[in-house]
Amino acid sequence: MAINRIRISKDKSELVQSLVDFGGGVGPFQTYADVITFAATLGGKYNKRIPLNIISKEPAPISLEIFVSRGYDAVIKLLAIAETNDPHVLSLYDTDAENQRVQIFEEYANGGLEQLQEELKGIVDYSDHLLLLLNLERFPSNTPEDEFDLSRFL
Repeated sequence: MAINRIRISKDKSELVQSLVDFGGGVGPFQTYADVITFAATLGGKYNKRIPLNIISKEPAPISLEIFVSRGYDAVIKLLAIAETNDPHVLSLYDTDAENQRVQIFEEYANGGLEQLQEELKGIVDYSDHLLLLLNLERFPSNTPEDEFDLSRFL
């Protein structure tokens, strides 16, 4: 039986909901799928893969078709092939391979959400802080180690 839904850990559900912009909200993402995909790539970057324990009821598990329709299936496949180094994990006809891809994606998303929880602790405006983090990744500072750097306090 194929797992055709992406699940979210209950302990991360509040964070996921706060990151989505619902009707005038302040979240930087439009959908839960956007948040989960961002978190999975963050988890992949930091090699942080954490198994899910208790599954959230709200937000409910997200249909895999939503990820496919948004073009995120490529991210799911890239994380799976990078993790396993086995091209068989990309099989479209093997339900075990699909289950493995989904599990890897969910666990990286859970790890990325944990990373985000730490990064966003005490932050009021998630959008500005996420932009700052992305800019620091895009334009890493080239300051010498012995020079005092104020950017670490941002």
